Amino acid sequence: MRSDFQFASLLGSVYRNGNLEYTKDGKTLLSPVGNRVSVFDLVNNSCFTFAYQHRKSVQRIALNPQNTLLLSIDTDGRAILVNFRSRVVLHHFNFAAKDIQDVKFSPDGKFFAVATTRFLQLWRISASDIEEEENPEVVNYNDRQFAPFTKFRKLAGHFNDILSISWSRDSRFLLTTSKDMTTRIWSLHSKESQAKMSLAGHRDYVVNAFFNNKQDIIYTLSKDGALLQWEYTKKAVQNDEDSDSEEEEEEDEAQELTKLSWRITKRNYFYAPDHSFVKSSTFHPGSNMLIVGFSNGEFRLYELPSFTLIQQLSIGQNAINTVTVNSTGEWLAFGAAKLGQLLVYEWQSESYILKQQGHFDSMNCVCYSADGSRAITGSDDGKIKVWDLKSGFCLATFSEHRAAVTGVELSSKNAVLFSSSLDGTVRAWDLLRYRNFRTFVAPESRVQFTSVTIDPSGEVVVATALGSDEVFVWSVQTGQLLDSLTGHEAPVIQVSFGKERPVLASASWDKTVRVWDIFGRSQTSEPFQVYSDVVALAMRPDCKQLAVSTLDGQISIWDIEAGKQIGNIDAKKDILVGRYLGDSFTAQNSKRARFFSTIAYSFDGSALICAGKNNSICLYDVDNEVMLRRFKVSENMALDGTLVKLNSSRFTEDGVNLDLVDDAGENSDLEDRIDNTLPGSQRGGDPSLRNVRPEVRVTSLKFSPAATEFVAASTEGLLLYSIDTRTIFDPLDLDMDITPESITEALANEDYLAALVMSLRLNEDYLLAKSFEAVPLNDIPLVVRDVPVVHLPRLVQFVGEWASNGVHLEFALLWLKSILENHGKHIRENKMKYGSGLRLVQRFIGRVAKEVVRVAKDNEYLYDFLSSSKSTEVDEDVNMDNADINIDDVLVKVNDDKDDDVVEDAGESDDDEENEWLGPSDVVKTSGVTSFGDASDEDEE
Repeated sequence: MRSDFQFASLLGSVYRNGNLEYTKDGKTLLSPVGNRVSVFDLVNNSCFTFAYQHRKSVQRIALNPQNTLLLSIDTDGRAILVNFRSRVVLHHFNFAAKDIQDVKFSPDGKFFAVATTRFLQLWRISASDIEEEENPEVVNYNDRQFAPFTKFRKLAGHFNDILSISWSRDSRFLLTTSKDMTTRIWSLHSKESQAKMSLAGHRDYVVNAFFNNKQDIIYTLSKDGALLQWEYTKKAVQNDEDSDSEEEEEEDEAQELTKLSWRITKRNYFYAPDHSFVKSSTFHPGSNMLIVGFSNGEFRLYELPSFTLIQQLSIGQNAINTVTVNSTGEWLAFGAAKLGQLLVYEWQSESYILKQQGHFDSMNCVCYSADGSRAITGSDDGKIKVWDLKSGFCLATFSEHRAAVTGVELSSKNAVLFSSSLDGTVRAWDLLRYRNFRTFVAPESRVQFTSVTIDPSGEVVVATALGSDEVFVWSVQTGQLLDSLTGHEAPVIQVSFGKERPVLASASWDKTVRVWDIFGRSQTSEPFQVYSDVVALAMRPDCKQLAVSTLDGQISIWDIEAGKQIGNIDAKKDILVGRYLGDSFTAQNSKRARFFSTIAYSFDGSALICAGKNNSICLYDVDNEVMLRRFKVSENMALDGTLVKLNSSRFTEDGVNLDLVDDAGENSDLEDRIDNTLPGSQRGGDPSLRNVRPEVRVTSLKFSPAATEFVAASTEGLLLYSIDTRTIFDPLDLDMDITPESITEALANEDYLAALVMSLRLNEDYLLAKSFEAVPLNDIPLVVRDVPVVHLPRLVQFVGEWASNGVHLEFALLWLKSILENHGKHIRENKMKYGSGLRLVQRFIGRVAKEVVRVAKDNEYLYDFLSSSKSTEVDEDVNMDNADINIDDVLVKVNDDKDDDVVEDAGESDDDEENEWLGPSDVVKTSGVTSFGDASDEDEE
């Protein structure tokens, strides 16, 4: 079992706090998610999350104009400089200031400005280049050294915190706005210091200030909705009849330049009802368009300087925390922190490019689709979301549950999803039509279900209830309760089916695990007795082995057929336990959560992945009972359970932790002083923030069917770990004669089998592709027949990967057909070795089936037209009639296959097309607002 898993992406969280940032081309959007930064490619429909982590949540991000350097700053003022293209961390730095409100790179990319409380800090990126430009005779080329950025100047002048920074187009001047209700103009160079001045005239916080494209007009926007226009002009002077001195007139003319100043030339005001105020704003100088976001979820577009309202829309009832526009002025990005919502809006066509939202509350459960391309999560907010792992976007949201979702399970055919909830229902969902088609309930009232599982055939669904010692069994077809399994003497906490046989295992707090034969209505063995309370259960896919995690930190391995324990893993020493904020001891002395509350087998059953209410995910080798790898869930110190040592500086003489003191009443803003959160609440559907610190934990995790990745539902979101195959060289049976030159020589001599076998032994992707594509079509069956069995798993894996990413449909199908004809029996007998490759093949076949059905549907009317235009003259149109017959046969076959649930294998539906991502070319054709089914209940309707 390979253990080289790496962090790949963070799903389920698209925006948390801070600002959004576009790349220079305007096609990629950067968003802070907790203590990480995610990148959304709006054109290629994909996203990824940087692997590095901050110690606290990210407050501000900035990208230089060259799209090479990314600067992210957390709430403690600690900054990380990253190479945006190679995703490599270059430098760590501490600005020693909390709650930095803004950071901006200069348009030329040589400087960046940071607002640290009431001070403005200017930093330069490449010090030697700037010194060479300003003073070329002073630069000593022998003294050059690496310095990511150095402080250039520190400016003071505001009397309160700075809120925003704006650069001029030529990178010579800056505008800063502050809570002291003023805007200040700064000069980058000391020789232009006379340009420094203060602009006062607002009656509330100045939210933002902008230069226009020609830099002759300044716009300042305050929190109360006042927009002031400033121009560099001369003050109007009244004529004095008594002053007829020619000398005074000459002095006035000489001092004409000194009388020029920035003055208010126009005042405009927004009408904001219901006590709403300006929350965020941005300006696009090229089109003179101002975008303003309000605290009531409304945003408006204005054309300046005429102050003409272009559009006025609302995206919800919660405040728009940030808004930005791309370089072309076409796409607007909005972020709402309270709902975790991210929207990209194309204002000209009034269509959404991207509309995504995570769960309100923490995730409780997760499961994979059969082909490993999707993940389904359930949360405390009562919602179920379907995620596309390749793109990272949410495809659909189910919100019929009225309480927390505690379990999700997908049937083997990938078309029916089952979920359990604390609202007393187990629901079945049709993933083709995205609807709830059946609901299962218990005969007793007030039953809250805690887990659910489905047998391999999809005939029965089984669930457990909170505080109940019974196991409920329903028929999927009729929805009737078939049986209530009894035998446990304490509440049953989890049930699990295998993947190959209808063997059911149930774990209880009575320190036993029971195995049931559902269709035989009898137990297959005696109860398995363990030495502590069972907290987690997992069954191997072949139903021959199960693993049990207990409260004392032990993992017991049991042979189901023999009914005896065959292994034990002591996991207490492997768990990373952190201290909570209220703990007066270090993490080393903590006894909290030293056990795993969720475990899962890999597809081949050789590895076990474990996690719980702690900061560690451990990967174990089952046969050798050793830990292969340990992953740290999060380094975010804003979460309980990530701290290790005591910080004595945060404790008073009386032993009171200052971090536990609520100082919200000292905030300057009224909306920050008001506390509407639920005291001490950690669960529920309320989307507001809790006034208790969230704790780091993993509630559920699953291995992918291909065993190349796994997901973990954590406090931060859905963590995705995958095997990185880009830098791995794993040759098989290598000797001195196998070289790239010998493979090339074999291909030149048309010895395709030898070239393919040597490529498989060398295990280099580019050589495999070269040998694979060189085989003629007629020779494919002969080459496949003589491939050694030891190299067959790698060949199936490669064909599945190549087919999934390639475009040569017929070529890939011929290879698959030859492999199954010549080695199908061997593959069936050793399917555990071929699991990963077969899953890739299944995904490829599903995609092909979906495309065939879609083509048939799109050409339905064309077929009707061709069929109706048949000529009655048989002697002239014999060939055309034959062609029509062939078309008819093909389409009839496709329609028959579609009725027989070909779409089910593809995992798509006609209704799902409404939830697909829209590209720029699709936006022009779309009128109105398109719902993606994942933002809110109103949008889904």
